[in-house]
Order: sequence, then structure tokens, then C-alpha cells
Amino acid sequence: MMRVMHPLAPHATLRAAINLGNALLARRNPDATLAGLSVDLAQALADECHLPLQLLALPTAAAAVAAVRDGQADIGFFAVDPQRSEGLAFTAPYLWIEGSYLIRADSALQCNDDIDQPGVRVVVAQGSAYDLFLSRTLRHARIERAPSTPEVVPHFIASGAEVAAGIRAVLQGEVNRQPGLRLLPGHFMRIEQAMACRAAAGPQAAQILFDFVERAKASGLIAALMARHGVNGATVAPAARDLSSHGS
Repeated sequence: MMRVMHPLAPHATLRAAINLGNALLARRNPDATLAGLSVDLAQALADECHLPLQLLALPTAAAAVAAVRDGQADIGFFAVDPQRSEGLAFTAPYLWIEGSYLIRADSALQCNDDIDQPGVRVVVAQGSAYDLFLSRTLRHARIERAPSTPEVVPHFIASGAEVAAGIRAVLQGEVNRQPGLRLLPGHFMRIEQAMACRAAAGPQAAQILFDFVERAKASGLIAALMARHGVNGATVAPAARDLSSHGS
């Protein structure tokens, strides 16, 4: 009997790109296994589709995007950004995450509007959602790129840069661990965290993924996974009506 190919998984296994650069959503355990909200969400999708799951751990968002775009993975978990739209079909967001600025406690900078001025250096993770956003919006401050998210704060401290940008909850952890740091109030962007598949997988695959995310929000699954993994500083995104405004 011939196996019917699933629209999301042409290789009969659901291959999920897991971005380890976002500590809020994924991590590697001491025994080398992967854990986190995105890992559990990938498993829930695989179970719903009656498919085995293969996890592809990648160090950065840019690498995870490339893996899905190039066909090495079938799905991924990314912040929505116009520069990532080529070759990908996005769902509506399932999480809203705050992007904020970290500074030294004695810094003269007091609010987000103070950042974009000559002489201010902002450290970001290369290819991250906030790198893409700030590269479009900052006109006077200079962006310095660390290779990955875990290297942002060490680079910020070692280089003497004025600002580090990142996920607020992750940066708050750095403030709690290291004296002499503080967060600026509020956030400079709202990161819309979504799932995506290759646009070449076709409209049926994109619709399956979109519908799965909407059910996961409505059923309380996203909220439950946030609680299970201690995801703070984020909120479940509201329901979306249709796929039309979230496609490739």
C-alpha cells in the first residue's frame, strides 16, 4: 500500500528547526536532549499529524530560518519579520515577546528614545528579530553584532558598548545575576513569535500549520506550555481570523 505524503512532511518525518538562540523557547539539557516550549509545540504538531518528529538544533534564528528555507527542516519557530518572508509561509503569532534595552546602572540613558543618537553602540545578536528591526529603525546609533544571543551581554560588557538589545525576560535574568546593570523601562518592539514552513510546501501545508497554531492558542496549550517552562515576559497572542495576511 502506497504511503500518502503529508503536506508538511514530504519525507514522512516532521523535521523541526529549533533555535537555541532564544532561551525563552528552547534549551539543551545536560544530557543533550532538547526541551522548551517550541520543542513541546513541535511534538504536539507531530502527534496531531501522526508523524514521527525529528529535531534539528541550531544556534541562531538565522540558521533556523535558513534550514527551513533550504528544505533541511519542514517547520520552524521564528519571530515574524519582513526580511524573513521570502520563501517562508508564516502562521499568525502564538506569542508576543517584549524586546528591551539593557544598560549599565550608571548610564545617563533614561528611556528608549535616548538610544538613537551618535556615539551610542547597541549590541544585538546577528540575524535576530531585534537586529532586523533595529537595522531598519535606528538612524544615528551604531549596531554591533554578536554571533549569537548568549554572546550579546558578554560582548556588551567586554566592549564597553552603551546598550545591549534583546528579549526582556532574558535580559532581566542578566540583571538579576550581574550587579551594575539595569533595564530601560518598557520595550522598543513587540516580537511576534510564530511558526513557519517553506512556501514551496504549498497552501495546504501553510493552512494546516496556521490552523494548528490557532487551536493551540484557543485550547490553552500555549498558556500551559508557558507555565510548564516558566516563560515569563510574554503573552499569548490573540486569535487570527485567516491565513491571508500571514503568508509568504
